[in-house]
Amino acid sequence: MEVTQCGGDGFLGRHASAVLRSLPGATVLIRGRRISSRVMEMHQLRYFAAVVDEGSFTAAAARLHVSQSGISTQVAKLERELGQQLLERSGRRVRLTPAGEAVLPLAKSALATLDAIEHTAAEFADAVRGRVRLGMIMGCSIPPFLDTVADLGRTHPGIDLSLHEGHSDLLQAQVLSGSLDLALIGFAGEADPGLDVDLVVDERIVAAVPVGHPLDRAELKLADLRSEKVLCLSPGTGLRAAYEDSCRRLGLEPRVDIDASSPLALLRLAERGAGVAVLSESSVDGAGLRAVPIADAATYAKLGLVARRDQHSPAVRLLRAKLSAAMGGSAS
Repeated sequence: MEVTQCGGDGFLGRHASAVLRSLPGATVLIRGRRISSRVMEMHQLRYFAAVVDEGSFTAAAARLHVSQSGISTQVAKLERELGQQLLERSGRRVRLTPAGEAVLPLAKSALATLDAIEHTAAEFADAVRGRVRLGMIMGCSIPPFLDTVADLGRTHPGIDLSLHEGHSDLLQAQVLSGSLDLALIGFAGEADPGLDVDLVVDERIVAAVPVGHPLDRAELKLADLRSEKVLCLSPGTGLRAAYEDSCRRLGLEPRVDIDASSPLALLRLAERGAGVAVLSESSVDGAGLRAVPIADAATYAKLGLVARRDQHSPAVRLLRAKLSAAMGGSAS
C-alpha cells in the first residue's frame, strides 16, 4: 500500500506521520521521501493474537473459520518477516516467547485501531453493519433478551450475530480478552473494573419451596437451610456467588447438594421434593412454588450487560442499547 502525506508541519503533520508509519505493509511518502515498513499483513497479526487468546492453532482456526494450516503458515511468515520467534510450539498449548510478549500488545493495539477506523466509516453508511459476538448465561430464558436477539436479524440484516453460552466467570474473561464483544452475565458485588456494565437485575436471593413445606413462611434465615438439601446454580454463576458470599459473611459454610446450570431444572427438582432451590426472586415467578425471602442474605444477585470500555463497534453499541432498553438496564 502506498500513502502520500501532503503536509508535514504542525500537530497534524507530526501525528499523521506516526500513524502512517505504524500501518503494516505501507510505503509512505512524506514530503517526497519514501519510507517502507515491513511487509506484514493485518490478518497475520489477527491470527497471531487469536492463537494466543485461544491457546492453540486448532482453537484459533475454529474461532476464525480458517484452516489450521493457513493460520500456522501465516504466523510463521510473520515470524520470518520480523526475524523473531513469537510462539513456543512445544506441548499442547502454545506459549509466548519474550519477543512475542513484547509484540502482542502492539499487535492488539494495531488491530483495535483498524477496527475503530472501519467502525467509524460504517457509521456513515445507510445501515449498521458488522459482527457481534454475544455471550449469555447458561440456560438463559429471559424473554426480553431472547426477543431482542430474535428481532435483530429482521431489523438489522447487516449485523452478523453469533451466540455463545457459558458460565458468568468465563464470559466476563472472554469479554475482557476480546473473544466476545458483549455478554449478559450474573455477578455478585462488582464486575471487573475494566468493563462497562448496564445493570438489568439487582435482587435478593430467595428459597423456592412447595406450598406447605416446613420452610413455607414469611421469611427465613440461611441457617434454616442446614436441615434441608440445598439446590443452587453451578459455580461460576452470579447467583451461586451471592449465596456463598452471604453464607460466609455470617460465618456459615455454604453447602450445595445439587447444582445445575439452569434455574428451570432447579425449580422442577424443588417441585418434586428434591430440596430447597436457592434462586433470585424473579426466577420463581409463575413456577408454582413459594419464593420465601432469605432475610439475612446480604449479597444480592445481579445480572448485567458487560462490554469493554474501548468497544467502538456501532453494531455492538446498537445491540447493547437495544438489550439494555428491553431489560430495563441502567449504566453503572
